[in-house]
Amino acid sequence: MCAAGRRWGRRQRALLWAVLLAAWEAAWGQLRYSVPEEMPKGSFVGDVAKDLGLQLTELTDRDAHVFDTGRTRYFFLDLQNGHLSMTEQVDREEICAAVAKCVLNFEILVKRPMNIYKGEVEILDINDNPPSFPERSVLEISENTAPGARFPLERAHDPDIGVNSLQNYECSESSYFTLDVKTGDDGVIYPELILVKSLDREQQAAHNLILTATDNGSPVKSGSTTIQVIVLDGNDNAPEFTQSVYKVTVREDVAVGSRVLQVTATDRDEGPNAEVKYSFFKIPERFDKTFNMDPESGEIVITENLNFEENEFYELVVQARDAGGLSSHSKVFIKVLDVNNYVPEIVIMSLFSPVPEDTPLGTVIAIFSVQDRDSGENGEVHCSISDSHSFRLEKSFGNYYRVLTADLLDREEVSEYNVTVRAADGGSPSLQSSAVLALRVLDVNDNAPVFAEERYSARLAENNAAGALVLTVRATDADWGQNARVRYRLREGRVRGAPLSSYVSVQAETGALYALRSLDYEQVRELRLWVLAEDGGAPALSSNVSVLLQIVDENDNAPQVLYPPAAAAGSGSGGAWWSGVELAPRRSEAGALVAKVVAVDADAGQNAWLSYELAKATEPGLFRVGLHSGEVRTARSPLARDAARQSLVVVVKDHGRPALSATATLSVVLAESVAELLAELGSAADEAAAPAEPAGSLTRWLVLAVAAVSCLFLAFLLLLLALRVRRWRRQQLLPPASGALRGVPVSHFVGIDGVRAFLQSYSHDVSLTADSRKSQLRFSASGSCCDTLPARPPDEASGDLVPSGDQAAEIGGHVAFQAILTT
Repeated sequence: MCAAGRRWGRRQRALLWAVLLAAWEAAWGQLRYSVPEEMPKGSFVGDVAKDLGLQLTELTDRDAHVFDTGRTRYFFLDLQNGHLSMTEQVDREEICAAVAKCVLNFEILVKRPMNIYKGEVEILDINDNPPSFPERSVLEISENTAPGARFPLERAHDPDIGVNSLQNYECSESSYFTLDVKTGDDGVIYPELILVKSLDREQQAAHNLILTATDNGSPVKSGSTTIQVIVLDGNDNAPEFTQSVYKVTVREDVAVGSRVLQVTATDRDEGPNAEVKYSFFKIPERFDKTFNMDPESGEIVITENLNFEENEFYELVVQARDAGGLSSHSKVFIKVLDVNNYVPEIVIMSLFSPVPEDTPLGTVIAIFSVQDRDSGENGEVHCSISDSHSFRLEKSFGNYYRVLTADLLDREEVSEYNVTVRAADGGSPSLQSSAVLALRVLDVNDNAPVFAEERYSARLAENNAAGALVLTVRATDADWGQNARVRYRLREGRVRGAPLSSYVSVQAETGALYALRSLDYEQVRELRLWVLAEDGGAPALSSNVSVLLQIVDENDNAPQVLYPPAAAAGSGSGGAWWSGVELAPRRSEAGALVAKVVAVDADAGQNAWLSYELAKATEPGLFRVGLHSGEVRTARSPLARDAARQSLVVVVKDHGRPALSATATLSVVLAESVAELLAELGSAADEAAAPAEPAGSLTRWLVLAVAAVSCLFLAFLLLLLALRVRRWRRQQLLPPASGALRGVPVSHFVGIDGVRAFLQSYSHDVSLTADSRKSQLRFSASGSCCDTLPARPPDEASGDLVPSGDQAAEIGGHVAFQAILTT
């Protein structure tokens, strides 16, 4: 109940967001709705009047309607309620087929004033189609098919999408088959039938399976089909004799054409595979004229007279062979009353070839028998083999022998063996015979791929094209066939937080390593990765090798000037001019350091080696720039004719190919006095504030203004000082009560020391640094004119009215400094 409530709450929130989104888009002329498919005619789609903000009367007055574009109309506008409704039932699978998002567009046209509103309705899929199969499937599988074989099945079709589409397959239970469901790279689900148990047509000629496909809709729908597996006869049964050995005794005087015996073999196959033909198997040539076998009936008859002295006992090997090529053998022993000496006969009964190279020690490779019709010592046979290192001979019983492995086989060293089996009797002289066992060694996956190099490295220039070939790794496998087929892949890793596979990829078949993106040396200097080589054996063997990919820097970054900084675009006029100004005294000697251009290059190596040169200067011979240091020094002492403001353009170049460069502009001010400094600074500020005004005019007006203010201020100070000194001297020399000095000019009492004190009170120091923004202007207030006057204590009243020399100098200094700054 709680889960249902939560689902309903989520639906309500989703509906609310959908309504808000529709309202927002309606305000901009775009309507969006969604309805499930298969809705009946007249079903509600959306409230157009509300979403467009129109009254119902407006819809009628403005003749609102769904515009007819000539296509099939799926919607109509009901003017009574302003709702957009379905004109007919819509089948999403019919109009949109396999499109993930099915959208139907419509336009609503209104008049007075005319306007058109575009809208779209998304048709939502419902689970109205079950999975279906095209028709009944029939598989024909040979009974010789090995377990593990896969057989793709016909896929079911579900026109729905999403969870309503085909999701899974199921198969009825079977002891011979199982179902494997795989999802391809395209997201499609593929069913495959896997054989888990060997088939036997003689036991069961057909298998019927039911394959069911289901979706994940609500409710779940499914579809089924019958898969009929017909087991094809694979001729898996060789003819079998009724007896493994046939024995018969005949007299040597038996008549020619007499029947000796009849062998019988049966084949459990059917059709042509059950037709058996009889013959002798490797019968000696001399016996071929003595006996004859009917290929149809298996009867053995005598074709010539028997001679006891020649043959006392006949051992024949008969073969029953069907039409499919399978055969079996049986022995026929014919004993003749008399004894005759013959060479031992080797009969290969079974040969295990090809033999896997991982065959354990003691595995039986071949079984053969040795026949010697002699008796006594003449009939005693001794056998041996030529290759006693890899194989050994072991007597089983009677005249039967087995060849077994005596050492581990290695196909990579010896792929084929020709083992000669020799048989010798005990007669005198001894008679011998031999047979060759041709053994082919079957490869197994016992060798992992080996890379041609212990490690790989490559250099790749940055800014490479996506998909550029970096290098090719190569690994070889000493095995053969599928076991020697090598495939390559990358081991997982991350570079700067991103998967390694987004940077490089390796071609699975060739081992070619490709760069998937353009690499930047400034971000990634090198890539260390591992390439895995895996063969096609089962189980697969693999090896890996390290690959170092070094990114080679290219000259793709121009030098960046750190000092002097570029003037900010939005800065004020004064700030912009001051940011690139360096100060140099006019009395500088040749080689004096003025400034230093500092630049960096994001590249590396030769591409980051920077050199500096002076490209442009107001006075070409006045300054020089260090080629590698970037230091700006005076090439000679400044002359009076040199302009106060010097503009230097320094070019910074790297050593790449082609070389990239950047420029730095320095403004150097040659100044020895405050007046020159202030004049130049004011001129620069005015030029920045009013670039349209000629530079000479601004400088001239600035100099005139400074000079005028200075003259007025100096005249004021002199007048004020003269009045104060005159009054003070009169008070000191001619007291009011005394009339002795009345009428004497005051100038007679002012000596040269008073003037020197006045001048000393306005002395100042100028301190300048290399960076003009840190320059200081300091006025000294030491000294007083009173130090040169008679040491008579002034009158208190007059002292209150007239400031002392120190006070006047201090006041004058402050006023002068403020006036200059204001200017």
